[in-house]
Amino acid sequence: MADSSKAPFAFEGLDRVLHEKARLSIMTSLADHPKGLSFTELRELCGLTDGNLSRHVQILEEAGMVSVTKGFEGRRPLTTCKLTDEGRARFSDYLGVLEQVLRSARRKDAPEKNLREKFT
Repeated sequence: MADSSKAPFAFEGLDRVLHEKARLSIMTSLADHPKGLSFTELRELCGLTDGNLSRHVQILEEAGMVSVTKGFEGRRPLTTCKLTDEGRARFSDYLGVLEQVLRSARRKDAPEKNLREKFT
């Protein structure tokens, strides 16, 4: 792992599992709905096809971030997705790193600017 003082823009905390558009959308949707969402609700919120949503939820479930419960509502099958405690913590950590990325990108005296001035 790179020394963050020497590589301030490495952003090692960007979790590769979460740093994908569809999975970021799923995690954001579930974070906003602590009781969980049905597969259909999640699909509509994220704008994904059944197959794409299913695959991305599977990846998040295998990573321990999302729990999937299959049951019935009346006679209809019902799949519900919910953030696990680990998923909520990892997502919170990930958002903290994204905030750091934004602060660094907006900082007036960013190290990259200083390096550019030093070598020009």
